[in-house]
Amino acid sequence: MHPYTPPTLLFTNHFETIYPSLFRKVLGINYVRERIATPDNDFLDLDWLKQGSKKLVIISHGLEGNSDRSYMRGMAKVFYSHGYDALAWNYRGCSGEMNRQVRFYHSGATDDLDCVVQHAIRCGYDEINLIGFSLGGNLTLKYLGEQGANLNPIVKKGATFSLPLNLRSSCEKISESSNWIYSQRFLKSLKEGP
Repeated sequence: MHPYTPPTLLFTNHFETIYPSLFRKVLGINYVRERIATPDNDFLDLDWLKQGSKKLVIISHGLEGNSDRSYMRGMAKVFYSHGYDALAWNYRGCSGEMNRQVRFYHSGATDDLDCVVQHAIRCGYDEINLIGFSLGGNLTLKYLGEQGANLNPIVKKGATFSLPLNLRSSCEKISESSNWIYSQRFLKSLKEGP
């Protein structure tokens, strides 16, 4: 394994975070949207890349993200190009339309992820893998831990990226003056809504 060397122009962790967020474009992704019902008479919007594979990856986005973010599209594209179907799902209020129930998503609410996983299992896949970014990483690990020995054996693997394991210290960190640009972006997005 080779040690990581950042690109020359992206020489700080801030540049490495901000540049792809603003300028990365992932082309060639044509999702097919499916809306599924939740047990509490609400809905979740799922965006699929299907090619008839028996293997599926379910991708969960971060805070104020959605299936159209470049990191979501990029992950879906990589797995699709390696023979997987990909399902990028949108949390409540993140698909461009507010949900019916007076309920929002949060890092501990794994019931919606379970709804998505159960729907995918009913689709007949032989193998399902979970990927989560940031808040979606929290959801993924919490879900796998909650399921424990009861996890359906079709769910084979989980991978997470950049997740805030300790929500309090993560909140304190993003509130530091050096991270002002990130906290302002989250706040702006939360205030604007879908």
